[in-house]
Amino acid sequence: MNYPKKVTIGDITVRDGFQHEELFIPTDAKVWLAEQLILAGFKHIETTNFGNPSGMPQFKDADELMKRVRNSKKIAHLINDVCITSVTIREKAVERAIQAKKEGFGPDRILLMVSTSESHHKKNSGLSLEEYWKMSEKCIKDARDAGIKVNGTVSTIWGCPLEGPTEMKKAIEFTKRWFDIGASDVEHADHDGSASPDRVYDYFSMLLDAIPTPEKHIVHFHTTRGWGLANVLAALNAGMTNYESTMGGIGGQPANFVSGVPVSGTGSYYYKDPNIVGLVSTEDMVVMMDEMGIDTGLNIDKILEIGNMVERITGRRLRSESIKNGRIPKSLSGKK
Repeated sequence: MNYPKKVTIGDITVRDGFQHEELFIPTDAKVWLAEQLILAGFKHIETTNFGNPSGMPQFKDADELMKRVRNSKKIAHLINDVCITSVTIREKAVERAIQAKKEGFGPDRILLMVSTSESHHKKNSGLSLEEYWKMSEKCIKDARDAGIKVNGTVSTIWGCPLEGPTEMKKAIEFTKRWFDIGASDVEHADHDGSASPDRVYDYFSMLLDAIPTPEKHIVHFHTTRGWGLANVLAALNAGMTNYESTMGGIGGQPANFVSGVPVSGTGSYYYKDPNIVGLVSTEDMVVMMDEMGIDTGLNIDKILEIGNMVERITGRRLRSESIKNGRIPKSLSGKK
């Protein structure tokens, strides 16, 4: 196998992981996790969503969370080397992020998102694709003028939970469009677990032929059907070097029921069982990469400790195997 010997990994548990939880995660717990992830060596984390909290109350603490992370003494010596991302799907969220930046606690990077499936995009953003591209051009300019980088995400690359099969080459066109209008990097997302390893390899090979800058492309897989790490391996073999994941493999579509209260979220769940969804597990991915001799730059033992604590925060067993089985020993035990 031919794969990179060094990769970048971003952890997005505090935002994408917790957004699917049907209980509000206390702000203290979110701050603790953000601090611990940074102490474990992550240089890229996602913390919150600046959208209207009436539909996604998991993020009603966005301002407080950002202020506390920015002012944390535990990570004060590291924070300047960390890129903190917040999601901003619509204009008002972008405006909130820019204002927060002006006040000293805003994100370093925001995230805008398009789907190659028109129906999925409309449900996720409330706008048509052409309306969203027009909005994004202005938002990217405003954000960059405020000193904020912008990620442009492309979703439904390998399939849509509403429409079914999609054309992968359309995602290449969307990626080029993001860069043309000023995005700093592009996330390539399988948001519902539709991707299979063969098509993952084909897509990222096609992508790097078209835009050969792997450091500007982020790999984002869900593992709804259990293929997440197989897809990571396929992406590695295609030459991809930048990944993101969540502790315990949690996350997914924003919850439509939080702490006993029905909320809009993004509507009805796409999944037959909303408990068996989520991203690739950070813990399992870093252990696998370590065994493959790939340098992640992370404290893997600490990540496994964090993983055990995230299970206590969420109150249930999550989807990491490595936090229970541990790493593979690097030397003989001395036992006979």
